[in-house]
Amino acid sequence: MIMKKRNLEKHLRDLNSNMTQVIDSNKYIEFVRQTTSPASSDFAKLLSRMTELEVETNADVPRLLTAALGVSAESGELVEIIKKVFLQGKPYTEETKIHILKEFSDVMWYLAQLCIAMDTTFEEIMKINYEKLIQRYPEGTFSIYHSENRKSGDI
Repeated sequence: MIMKKRNLEKHLRDLNSNMTQVIDSNKYIEFVRQTTSPASSDFAKLLSRMTELEVETNADVPRLLTAALGVSAESGELVEIIKKVFLQGKPYTEETKIHILKEFSDVMWYLAQLCIAMDTTFEEIMKINYEKLIQRYPEGTFSIYHSENRKSGDI
């Protein structure tokens, strides 16, 4: 939606006004410290939590951590290529497509790590996703309404 000129001018004035406010970075840093979980800020507590998960729940902590960090990193590399194509004029050539597929394959490798950690298969994950989405979109097609108005428990 395009802003009317009058609304745009007001928006820019408000934006400029907000930019001139002084932000106390020390107070913000203290707020961040106070809202950080113990396992996120103390190595001994992190190690204790990881050990607890491994021992008490049989979680495959190394693979879960590998998968989480790896998917995030490789997804970022994949997004970087696509960003350059869409926003920076990078040519969409066969070489670019191969690069995208190679980065996607790296994401898949880390997803396989997650499958191992969770003792599941890609097929089971696809089935879970299908069942979730068919509940969200009972007509079998995307709808903005169902996308934005989810039932309780729909994650």
